Amino acid sequence: MSADSRIEAITKRIVERSKPTREVYLDRTRRAISKGVHRSTLSCGNLAHGFAVCSPSDKAALAGDVVPNLGIITAYNDMLSAHQPFETYPALIRQAAAEAGGVAQVAGGVPAMCDGVTQGQPGMELSLFSRDAIAMAAAIGLSHNMFDAAVYLGVCDKIVPGLMIAALTFGHLPSVFIPAGPMTTGLPNDEKSRIRQLYAEGKVGRAELLEAESKSYHGPGTCTFYGTANSNQMLMEIMGFHLPGASFINPGTPLRDALTKEATKRALAITALGNEFTPAGEMIDERSIVNGVVGLHATGGSTNHTLHLIAMARAGGIQLTWQDISDLSDIVPLLARVYPNGLADVNHFHAAGGMGFLIKQLLKAGYVHDDVRTVYGQGLAAYTIDPKLAEDGTVSREPASEVSADPKVLSTIDKPFQSNGGLKMLTGNLGKGVIKISAVKPERHVIEAPAIVFHDQQELQDAFKAGKLEKDFIAVVRFQGPKANGMPELHRLTPPLGVLQDRGFKVALVTDGRMSGASGKVPAAIHVTPEAVDGGPIARIKDGDIIRLDAIAGTLEVLVGAAELASRDNATTDLDANEFGMGRELFASFRRIAGPADQGASVLF
Repeated sequence: MSADSRIEAITKRIVERSKPTREVYLDRTRRAISKGVHRSTLSCGNLAHGFAVCSPSDKAALAGDVVPNLGIITAYNDMLSAHQPFETYPALIRQAAAEAGGVAQVAGGVPAMCDGVTQGQPGMELSLFSRDAIAMAAAIGLSHNMFDAAVYLGVCDKIVPGLMIAALTFGHLPSVFIPAGPMTTGLPNDEKSRIRQLYAEGKVGRAELLEAESKSYHGPGTCTFYGTANSNQMLMEIMGFHLPGASFINPGTPLRDALTKEATKRALAITALGNEFTPAGEMIDERSIVNGVVGLHATGGSTNHTLHLIAMARAGGIQLTWQDISDLSDIVPLLARVYPNGLADVNHFHAAGGMGFLIKQLLKAGYVHDDVRTVYGQGLAAYTIDPKLAEDGTVSREPASEVSADPKVLSTIDKPFQSNGGLKMLTGNLGKGVIKISAVKPERHVIEAPAIVFHDQQELQDAFKAGKLEKDFIAVVRFQGPKANGMPELHRLTPPLGVLQDRGFKVALVTDGRMSGASGKVPAAIHVTPEAVDGGPIARIKDGDIIRLDAIAGTLEVLVGAAELASRDNATTDLDANEFGMGRELFASFRRIAGPADQGASVLF
């Protein structure tokens, strides 16, 4: 089925806008392909270093140019639940590669930090920049030019975007992303949220809070709410970097291992040495990026991807904008209710029909492009399946059901949970920002209230605990942008603002910082740009100014006269405390050169 005419129109304008940069990118990619994507370009000395520790049989294989070699880029560490399962993957991949007549080597490791651990802590100020550091680290591993294809082991917030930037930077190589899957279901997400809110109110202590958190995050795999990590997995599947059905199978299961082996063999099959050469830079195009954005809206995915998708697209020479993302959100209905947009977790989403059912529904209405290339072959229709474990231990696939196994979690095109994706670009005299309203009640889509200004999130926490916020207000938390302090997530603000909202007050948040995929019921205008440290209008807001946040009209305004606003001096704040500690001093140069949020907040583009 051809794509909906509105989807086609947005795709075409992205293609037109991207022509100058996309043509340059494709030319570079094709020149790299023509030079040789494997070991034929290396001298004997280069090659000897490259396989010095290999087995005799692998050395013999790598000495020629007829056996493909996979470069493994891994985000393994054994502190983070989502990445701990990757410990055993290299051995599994090497075994599967050998069975298929190939070789696999760990090309390099990349850092993997957890926003859940660093939330509200100094280390969070490294989080966004870790995305670009991950891309750079992956590039170092692949720069040895020993490889015919790459497989990427990563799951969480900045890791997958960083790895995709690397995959497109090395766009002459085929690339397959291999996930680890979500942890099994623990304490229900709404119960975890309830305990957090009680803790914020002082009604339970740290022991009760820690018990609830530990029951939620209890084993190997990604957190089960639909934040950035699980949005990443959805994106990699709908954009064609995963094998069909790979995203949400739990770690440590036979099906998970079978999918990993299959991904390895598929990566070998799509190298230049075979008949299905699929370089990542040519595989991913404007249609693939639009499919990713559509999937984000249809599932109520993470606001972090209003940054990441732009940066990821730019790595492939594609110029995606917030306006594109917002316009697609107006078209695409919300088909999934996964926490914080509902009570279910990603395991419930998968059990209800998962990615296969979702993609089938989107294809049926023409909301995604079917005529795309993927690591599995041609066409997105191949992803409308339900993965199973065959009797021989391999992966089998059945057609995705026409009926949701749980309509409260995953619905159909003709009965969506809401008519749009709930992610909107905001514009006005405060600049540009974005808002996610898929979990915000309709009566809170427009908030007009006096501003209370804070220069860090602790100030708001202190004011809440002191009882100074028992009124209608819009919290303006500024100097939280990329150049100020690395743009940390401000998710710790959600419980106190949620408490105040539940007490009947009209509250909202306006910030040049980030929230996250875990943001929920409180309206929040985030990623406001220009940021305060760059002299953006947010730096000229004063306590008591009336701000109007209108997620329906897509506007963000401070209701003072233009002359009055222009005449004000920009506020300043002492950021010295953000310059040192927990490695922040090492990222000073990143803060100086970081781009604005609407261009991906990157130091690379």
